Amino acid sequence: MDFSTILSIVILVLAAFFVLQTVKVVPQQNAWVVERFGKYNRTLQPGLNILVPIMDRVAYRHSLKEIPMDVPSQVCITKDNTQLQVDGVIYFQVTDAMKASYGSSNFIFAITQLAQTSLRSVIGKLEMDKTFEERSIINAQVVEALDEAATNWGVKVLRYEIKDLVPPAAILHSMQAQITAEREKRALIAASEGRKQEQINIATGEREASIQRSEGEKQAAINRAQGEAASILAVAEANASALRQIGEATQSNGGVTAMNLKVAEQYVQAFQNMASKNNTLIVPANMGDISTLISSAMKIVENTKSPQS
Repeated sequence: MDFSTILSIVILVLAAFFVLQTVKVVPQQNAWVVERFGKYNRTLQPGLNILVPIMDRVAYRHSLKEIPMDVPSQVCITKDNTQLQVDGVIYFQVTDAMKASYGSSNFIFAITQLAQTSLRSVIGKLEMDKTFEERSIINAQVVEALDEAATNWGVKVLRYEIKDLVPPAAILHSMQAQITAEREKRALIAASEGRKQEQINIATGEREASIQRSEGEKQAAINRAQGEAASILAVAEANASALRQIGEATQSNGGVTAMNLKVAEQYVQAFQNMASKNNTLIVPANMGDISTLISSAMKIVENTKSPQS
């Protein structure tokens, strides 16, 4: 291999090194910080970028995507002196690559520590029962405290979520017993309400049945009264019709004689009925009373006729 070939290879290697040091391709959602002679120069945006060899170098590479990060579990003391084991997760995003590079030596560690201290401060202001009820409020207050401090680090804290709140075993057992008692209480109340409703339904049914029976009896009484009234009316009308016919008969020729004969016939028939039904027959002492009775009846008829004539 002659000298010219070796020189060509050296030149190609230097050219490749030069290109690699000069041309930088930044991926999407990334930001690279460039230093020139150790001093911040600029932030490279996604795409093709040109650097000055030897003078420039990429000092920091930051992802601009949303980053989730676990916050280690810690013991927090509530306002009523109860210890809670609390852990969570924080979501943040780098918004300023330069501040993220030079604002803190390790902004991730700083955010983690600040999240823990902020959480202890917020929970310390609440009683244990409130910590379970107001998770959203705790999360919002932690985010507010973190976001204010993280601005100097070029970081935007998006949200914080408590993953778990674990009270001591004794308190957890007491809470479980309280929940069980509350459930049993609700079950007893529900059973009592069911029995109460059942009694109400039975009473309502009996009342409705009694009303229906009384309505039926009322209607039956009305029907009987109407039937009796109709019967009495029919009898009265029949008697009135018979009396009219008798009156008309007495006005005709021979009517009085026929009436005398009819009365005598009924009188005799009455004695026959009495004789057939009883062993002892009582007869008037004076059998002439029959003619007297007939004469009295005829006088009544004649007195009735005289005013009309």
